[in-house]
Amino acid sequence: MADSRYRIIIHANGPYQVIGGVPLMRRYAAKTIYGEPVEWDAVGVEGYDIPIEGSYELCRCGQSKSKPFCDKTHQQITFVGELNADRRQSVERRRSFKGSNFVMTDDGILCSNAGFCGTRLTKVWKMIQISDDPEVRARTLRMVEHCPSGRLTSWTEAGVAMEPEFIPSIAAITDGPLWVRGGIPIEAPDGFVYEVRNRVTLCRCGSSGNMPFCDGSHEQLKFTAP
Repeated sequence: MADSRYRIIIHANGPYQVIGGVPLMRRYAAKTIYGEPVEWDAVGVEGYDIPIEGSYELCRCGQSKSKPFCDKTHQQITFVGELNADRRQSVERRRSFKGSNFVMTDDGILCSNAGFCGTRLTKVWKMIQISDDPEVRARTLRMVEHCPSGRLTSWTEAGVAMEPEFIPSIAAITDGPLWVRGGIPIEAPDGFVYEVRNRVTLCRCGSSGNMPFCDGSHEQLKFTAP
């Protein structure tokens, strides 16, 4: 359920305007020695919350010197951030995979290449086929839950989403996208409101081919936002 206090408004060729004092923080993916993401951690033991007051603007062009905040650089570089993402509901696109007492759905267009869906040995699409093993089932559900973009979602057989509980918040992922959690409405310049979801990743490198959502382009760009 969307919190009526909060909203993200996308300015044409400009920043994300965050309304209502949405909590802002830093997050990074803790990885194994093989570079496989396994858990979401705060940056440092303390100080991961980013101080904000009321409404604020977050960079969308990728060039701000004050990341994650906008510093108007988009005006200097004549940033063009056309919103070209599919506006249909996710249910119209996603595929379903049957597991042991649950269903995993996959809306591939939302992928941000976070990497929690697999390891060097296997991926959730293979694991779900042997999820009658309780250990494999638990691990599969955990990996799906860690998907920041919500490309992957688990459901009970009755169709109830098995979602992590988030307070409405935005996390600036180190060298990656903006991770919007907790059902915050996102509004395009023409007033269209995208499907309100529990997990969304917004592009902040300025180069996604699925604007406003992240498509993993930051990796090819070697985008940095420490």
